[in-house]
Amino acid sequence: MATGLVLVAAILVLGGVIATVGDRLGTRVGKARLSLFNLRPRQTATLITILTGIVISASTFALLFAVSDQLRTGVFELENIQKDLRDTRSELTEATDQKEQIETRLRNARRQQNSAQRQLEQINRSLQDAVEQQAETQTQLQTTEQRLNESQTKFQQAQQLLEAVSQQAAVLRSEIGQLQSDRQELIRQRDAVRAQIAQRDQEIASRDREIANRENQLEELESQITFLSQQKDTLEREFEDLRRGNVTLFRNQTLAWGVVRVEVPSAAPKAMVQLLQRANQLVAQIIQPGTVKVERQVIRISESQVDQLANQIADGAEYVVRVSSAGNYVVGEPCVLAGEACIDVIATAAPNQIVFRKGEVIATTMVNAAEMNTPTIAERIFLLLAAAQFRCRQAGILDDTVQIVDNRRETITIFIEQILQNLVPLEIQAIAAEDAYTAGARIGLVAVYNGEPLFGTP
Repeated sequence: MATGLVLVAAILVLGGVIATVGDRLGTRVGKARLSLFNLRPRQTATLITILTGIVISASTFALLFAVSDQLRTGVFELENIQKDLRDTRSELTEATDQKEQIETRLRNARRQQNSAQRQLEQINRSLQDAVEQQAETQTQLQTTEQRLNESQTKFQQAQQLLEAVSQQAAVLRSEIGQLQSDRQELIRQRDAVRAQIAQRDQEIASRDREIANRENQLEELESQITFLSQQKDTLEREFEDLRRGNVTLFRNQTLAWGVVRVEVPSAAPKAMVQLLQRANQLVAQIIQPGTVKVERQVIRISESQVDQLANQIADGAEYVVRVSSAGNYVVGEPCVLAGEACIDVIATAAPNQIVFRKGEVIATTMVNAAEMNTPTIAERIFLLLAAAQFRCRQAGILDDTVQIVDNRRETITIFIEQILQNLVPLEIQAIAAEDAYTAGARIGLVAVYNGEPLFGTP
């Protein structure tokens, strides 16, 4: 600090002295009107003043540089110092970065050291466990060696036993070979027996089917016999009635029938009245032959039954309504002649729906022209038709509306002649020639051989 003050004071004093000397020197040069380098005196005085200022500056710098090494170094080596400073700062930055990296690595190394220390501790514990296990293993090894010695002894014994068993196995193999050949022979015999059993099973199944067909035919014949028995009883009763009097109106005889569809419910009673009027007219003409105009009621039916039937047919569906006789009546029935309505009738209604589809089998029978004569075949055919009529009646079709083929006897005769020309067992089927409704059915005949139809009625 003191050195700096002294230096500043010396510079100020030196500057004042040199300035004074320069001023006087310039004044004298100006008064003397000196000329240097062919310059004018004024210009020479100015040059002297400039040189004096230069000397002052030079002496000041010389004094400064002579006294202060730091100033001399700062003036002449400033750029180098700044360059060195920049290099030093960059090196300091790099050193700082390296320091941080080294510190980071040091921290990682410490963590790794701690982890390694823990692993080392675990390894030490594992090593201790391994040593203990080795001791246990050594003990087990000794035990195992003892067992191995025992096993070797047992192995030698087993080997001796194996040799004995091998000899027995050779004997058994030869016996097995013989047994296998016997087995193959038995299998061949078994296959042959199975083939025979399968053939017998087929024959038994065929017999079972034949028995089932015969049982079905038997059931149909029994139903036909029942129907014919009922018909016989009815005919006997009617015959007795005929013997007692001239029966002209039979029980269950259809008096009037019709297919009715009522569009409006209120029209149902009117439709019933029309059918009853037709039945009344027919009964009057039968009981009193020669009657042309019927003016009174001769049939009798309860109003509740009429109302019930009217309600039944009022739903807009198509119904078959039938009016039939409830008993047997003779010509000139006394109660009718007396003017009473005494002929009891029954009215029934059934939906007019399809009962049998076209081609559906209604009844069947078997014939064989090689073993049967013409009367027997004809009897079978008429029994078949009677069975078909019986089934139609059971299904709800009116008896009076069942048509057999085309109602010509010649058609059935031609069909029987065709049967006589085929000397093979034939199945005769009574089928629905067209869709059969409750209102009526037409029955046709078809001859079938081995499941294939051969011929039939038109």
